[in-house]
Amino acid sequence: MIRIIIGLIIFLSAMAISPFLIDEKGYILIAMGNTTIELTVLSAGIMLTLLFIALILSLKVLRGGLNFSFSTWNKMAFVGQRRGIANFNKGLAAYMLEDYSQAEELFSKSAIPSKRKQSAYLLAASASAKQALDSNTNHYLALLDKETLKLKEVGLESVIVNIKLLMNQDKPETYAKARLLIDENHKQIGHDARLLSLEIDLCLIEQRFEQAVHSLAAARKEKTIADHTVQAWEKRAYYGSFNESIRLHDKQALQDNWQKLSRKVKQREAVLFAYCKVLAEHDITEPLNKLLVPLFKKSPSTEFLKKIRDLPIKQSDELIAIAQKQLHKDVHSGKWLSCLGHLALVSGQYSMAEKAFGSLIKLEEEDYGKQYDLQDLQALAQAHSHQGQYQAADEVWLKASNL
Repeated sequence: MIRIIIGLIIFLSAMAISPFLIDEKGYILIAMGNTTIELTVLSAGIMLTLLFIALILSLKVLRGGLNFSFSTWNKMAFVGQRRGIANFNKGLAAYMLEDYSQAEELFSKSAIPSKRKQSAYLLAASASAKQALDSNTNHYLALLDKETLKLKEVGLESVIVNIKLLMNQDKPETYAKARLLIDENHKQIGHDARLLSLEIDLCLIEQRFEQAVHSLAAARKEKTIADHTVQAWEKRAYYGSFNESIRLHDKQALQDNWQKLSRKVKQREAVLFAYCKVLAEHDITEPLNKLLVPLFKKSPSTEFLKKIRDLPIKQSDELIAIAQKQLHKDVHSGKWLSCLGHLALVSGQYSMAEKAFGSLIKLEEEDYGKQYDLQDLQALAQAHSHQGQYQAADEVWLKASNL
C-alpha cells in the first residue's frame, strides 16, 4: 500500500511540474458525436487518479460486505451441523464416563446433523449393548447397515465392532448375521488378527470344529494373540473335533483323526488332553494308557498331574501302579498323593482314595507345607460319602468351604 501511495505522489508531481518545464500545459480533446470535452493533461491525470482511488475503495467496501454476508450465511446454514458435532463430542465424553444411557441418546441425536452417521450409529449400538438393550442395539446396527451400503469401502474396524456386538448378544439370529459379515470379509482374516480371533470364536460357537482347527495354525503365528488364548481355543476345538469323530463315526475314525496330526501338534498339552478326555469318556483304555504311561514314568510336573485328575479314567490300574511306585521313592510327594487319590476315586477305589488324600492333608501337620487344594478336599469328601462316612464327609465339606 505504501508503494502505491509513493508511486501516486511521484506521478502527480511529475504531471504538475512537467507543463512548467516545457512551458506548455498540454490539452486533451475528446469528441463524441456533437459533444467535445477539452481537458488539460494535468486535470485529466488528476481525474483518472481520483477515479482509480474511488474504484479501489469501492472494491474494498464491496469485498468486506461479501465477506460479512458469507460469514453470516455460513453460521446460519451450518448451525445444525455444529450442534450435531457438539452432541457427538458430548456423547463421546458420556461414553468414556460410562454413562451409556446418555451416550446412546446423544449419539442417536447427533448422527444425521453431524454427518457422522456411521460412527454415531456404531457408538450408539455399543452404548446400548453395554446396557443389554438388544433391540436398541439391533436398531442402530440396521441403520448402520443402510449407511455402509452407500459407501464403496467400509473400515475394517467398523466391521469388527459390528461383529462383536452381534456375537455378544448370544442369539442364533445374531450369530447368523455375524457369520455373514465375516464371510463377506473373509479375505481379511489372514491379514487381521482381530478378525481371525472372531472367526475362531464363532466357529466354536457354531461347532465348526474342523474349520476352527484349520484357523488355529494361523493364530499361532500371530504375535498379538496371547498363548493362553490359543491354548484355550485348542482345548475346545480339538476336543470338539475328536468327539465329533467318534460320535459321527467310530473309534477308528477317532484314532485316524489323532494320527493325522503332526508330531509337534500332538505334543501340545491342550491337544493331548483333549484327545485323552475323549478316550477316557468312551472307555478306550489301551490307546489312553499308551499315551499316559510313558509320560507318568518321566516324572511329570505338578501342573500336568493336576490336569490328569480332570480325566474320567475308570480303568487306571496301570497308572495307579506308577503313582504308587513314585510314592515309594518319596512318601511325602504331594503331587503324587493327589494324583493317586483322584485316580482311585474315579476308578471306584474309595478306600485307596481316602488314604491318599488323608496322607496328603497330614503333610501340612508334619511341616511339609500345605500341598492340597480345594479340589483335593472335595474329592476326599466324595470318597467318604461313597463309603457311607457322612459325618466325616460333612467335616471335609466344611473345611473346603472355609478354604
